[in-house]
Amino acid sequence: MEVPILMPQLGESIAEATIVRLNIAVGDTVQADQEVIEVETNKATMDVTTLCGGTVTQIMVEEGLTYPVGTTLGILEVTKEEAARTGVSVGGSPEPAASASEKALPHAGQPHEKTPDLPPPPQPGPVEPSIRGLPVPAGVKGAHYISPRMRARMDELGLRSSDVSAIVGSGAGGRVTVEDLEKFIDYISEWPSSKASPMRLSVADAMRRSWTRPLASVSRPVTIDRLLEFRSQQNPKPPLTLYLLRAFAKALAADPTSAGFLMGDNVVHPRSFDIGVAVQVDDGVMVPVLRDVDNKTCRELLDDYLGLVKKARDRRVPEAALGGGIATVTNFGTFGLVRGTPIPLPSETLILGIGAGVKTPVWSEETETFLPATQVELVLTFDHRVVDGGGAGGILNALANELQNPEDL
Repeated sequence: MEVPILMPQLGESIAEATIVRLNIAVGDTVQADQEVIEVETNKATMDVTTLCGGTVTQIMVEEGLTYPVGTTLGILEVTKEEAARTGVSVGGSPEPAASASEKALPHAGQPHEKTPDLPPPPQPGPVEPSIRGLPVPAGVKGAHYISPRMRARMDELGLRSSDVSAIVGSGAGGRVTVEDLEKFIDYISEWPSSKASPMRLSVADAMRRSWTRPLASVSRPVTIDRLLEFRSQQNPKPPLTLYLLRAFAKALAADPTSAGFLMGDNVVHPRSFDIGVAVQVDDGVMVPVLRDVDNKTCRELLDDYLGLVKKARDRRVPEAALGGGIATVTNFGTFGLVRGTPIPLPSETLILGIGAGVKTPVWSEETETFLPATQVELVLTFDHRVVDGGGAGGILNALANELQNPEDL
């Protein structure tokens, strides 16, 4: 009997995935729950596994192409004994008595008996990523109103309004016409270009959605010499970002209204203080989330933090650590940057940016002289619908005070 290898549902909001690597070939023998195809979603790299053991008879996808959830990726020839052993019924679904481990398999195959006299069912073809756009810079003039004809042409090309914002329109009131669009596309047609990865497209989509809100930033320098001295005495030494993440969670726990998000006429408050950490990866950023940060010390969080950062760099973050955070910490100081204005994720109200440490003279009231000190610039970007400048400043001040007592972190 034949059992298909299906593109599984890899997350609640994931509708498609790109084939990164085929680890099988026609004629290969595979075991149940074997990782056979590596795929990339807009969140992470994952593996598709087999529902039962058998022999690969067909591979129906290509590396580098994107396919929707439910697509048949390949076909296995399996024995009825193997299907029965793994709980796969002739109708294509696991038997009701399947074990818990079998129920946890990433996908349910749809086996069927061979019917050579019938044509195969229509197979979904490869699809382009659902978020696409031309690499055009942001402009100050362009398509504020988009005509139905223009919208139809943009839909054909997979363009969004932000993709054509650089085009100066020749229509009434500066409206961008289809002719303006075609002229611009022809203008850039000879420019070098490369296909954007699913990760890059995911970041682009998140930033578009984030920018629909009124965002603002406040900042202040914080002296961290006491923190650095305390950290130097620890073995092993927790990363500096972890101390900031922990202090951030404690500051938010003291004022939970600032960590809420607006939904209609209501501000939804956090049920737990789960904080994400931005990790730079190839062609994008991943944000694994640490849970209940306000209730755990840096020592208790250290192993989870280091493990998630490593998995993020390998693009192997477990689904349980993706999403659901109330805020994010990003340390752009690791790139030598003193200050930046980070943008929060669409689902979050706040993001804390950490600049590089800088030696600077700081006035001492005790000695009435300037003394050298190490300072970092902390930048808090927030959704101004939920938090005002005073509230954001209060969070930063509370965070700075927490850092002066590193033994409590």
